[in-house]
Amino acid sequence: MPPARTPTDRRSSIPGYQATAGTRQGRATRDVLPGHTLARHIDDFLTDLANANKPRNTIRAYRGDLIAFAAHHDGDMAGLTAAPVRAFLGEIAGQAPSTRKRKRAAVASFCKWAVRHELLDASPMDRIDAIEVPRTLPRPAAGADVAAVLDAICSRRPRKEVPVHVLRDRVLFETAYVCGARASEVCGMYVEDLDLRPDDEHARVHGKGGSVRTVLLDDRGYVALLRLYLARSGYTSGPLFRASINGRGGPLSYDAAHSRWKKYCAAAGAGIGIHQLRHAHATDRFGRRHAG
Repeated sequence: MPPARTPTDRRSSIPGYQATAGTRQGRATRDVLPGHTLARHIDDFLTDLANANKPRNTIRAYRGDLIAFAAHHDGDMAGLTAAPVRAFLGEIAGQAPSTRKRKRAAVASFCKWAVRHELLDASPMDRIDAIEVPRTLPRPAAGADVAAVLDAICSRRPRKEVPVHVLRDRVLFETAYVCGARASEVCGMYVEDLDLRPDDEHARVHGKGGSVRTVLLDDRGYVALLRLYLARSGYTSGPLFRASINGRGGPLSYDAAHSRWKKYCAAAGAGIGIHQLRHAHATDRFGRRHAG
């Protein structure tokens, strides 16, 4: 197995969270909420999240949540009470429980940070009940529907004239399917995460919280397609799925992958969410195993 890759910070710039760093790209919270007493503190909080290597999507979501929350409080930071929190949560009462729970978590994390930095004597979130989210089983897509979308990208035996970025998309989404991985996890894979020695092909998938799992690649057709992609792209190290067509960009972003997946689903006439993809393969294998 090749050596584990050295962790590096490959995060792209997120508007607003570099406010205290002096070099921000895009608009900071203080620009979106000029003169608001919470704006500077929100920027500092997001900066600390970025410095702690929190996920990019989490920082982006927290920024939007806190900007919306700030509209309910017109006093200074020290005067923050449970009243504006209740007003904010009341405003979003019609949203899904999981969404409301995340928005509550954004405010709770911000308040906890403020207490730690002595901006608040106590967190008003101590007076706010937690939001319960009903447990639901994931709804996987049918294997035949997934295959139809993948074939809408290109064949498993693509012609030579198929562009590398199209081949990249086929391999990316089939990797999510075969490995049972999140699209964001696949977008973050490196060539070094692959071990394609014959009869022992496997991949490392880096998940949430720094977890790493090894996935056996026992689908010969997929492994052949993966080898072809590496040969066509010429990649021997670095990001496995790159943003630019010429292969010199950084990792393809989750947003870009999501957009492309929706396009291919539309072409195949299939309504499969990208989050369903990672559950489909395990369900399909389980069904085939117990069919006989």
